[in-house]
Amino acid sequence: MQTARAVPAATVFNLRDLGGITLARGRRMRQGILLRSGQLSDLDTERDMAVAALGIRTVVDLRTADERQWAPDRLPSGARLFVADVLRDRPGVAPARLKALLSDPAGAREVLGGGKAEELFAETYRQMVLSPGAAAACRAFLETAADPKARPVLFHCTAGKDRTGWAAALLLLIAGASREAVRAEFLAVNPAVRAAFAPHVQGFLDAGGCPDIASAVVEVRPRYLEAALDAVDERWGGLDGYLRDGLRLPRPVVERLRGELTVSA
Repeated sequence: MQTARAVPAATVFNLRDLGGITLARGRRMRQGILLRSGQLSDLDTERDMAVAALGIRTVVDLRTADERQWAPDRLPSGARLFVADVLRDRPGVAPARLKALLSDPAGAREVLGGGKAEELFAETYRQMVLSPGAAAACRAFLETAADPKARPVLFHCTAGKDRTGWAAALLLLIAGASREAVRAEFLAVNPAVRAAFAPHVQGFLDAGGCPDIASAVVEVRPRYLEAALDAVDERWGGLDGYLRDGLRLPRPVVERLRGELTVSA
C-alpha cells in the first residue's frame, strides 16, 4: 500500500510528504503541502537544499515546552513557527522523553519491563485523543493545515512518530483514507526512526538494556494507533463525532481540509 514519499533531506530526519497517498472515491493527497518530520534542531538552512525547495510557510511544533527549550527548532527561510503542544496536560509521558528512557537501562527495566513499555505508549495514545489539552492542540493544528495561506505546512514532534503519527493519521482520515492506508503510513516511519535513534539504542543495549523495551520505545506499533482509534470510537462513535464534539472543529474547516488537500487520482 502506498505511503508518503520520503524527502532526502540532509539535516532533518524522517521527513515525508503526505502527497500521493491514495484515498477513497478516486482521490489522493495533494503533493507538496503537508509534510511531517522529526525535530528541526539540526536543520542547516544554507546547505539543505531539499528542505529549502519545499517552500515551507509554517512549521507546527507538537512538542512540549521542555523539548522546545532543549532542542529549539531552526526554521526554513521564510517560515513561521506555530506551537501546538499535544502533551501539555502530561508533559512527562514517554513520547516526550525518548532519549531519557534509553539512558538508564536499570531504571527502564524496573519501570518499563514486562510489557509495561508498550502499555505506557498505548495509554499515551489514548490520552492524545481524550485529554482536553491534546484536543485543543489537534484542533489548532488542523485549523492551520486548513489555511491555504499557511501551506505548505511541516509538522513535527521529536522523532516524528507518535504525536506526528497521530496528527498525520487525523489528516488522512479526514481526507478519506481507509484505516488500512492510515496504518500503513503510521508504520512506514519505523526504518527512519530506528536509524536516527540507533546510537542511543546501541548504548542502551551495551549497558545491559532490554531489547524489547528499546523497540517499544523507538518504534511505533499497530497497537498504539489502535488505542487512539478505539478511543475515538468508544467516546465519540467515530471520526465525525470526534471532530464535532471532541475537537469542536468547525464544519467549514473539515470541508476545506477534505476539498483542498486532495486531488483526483
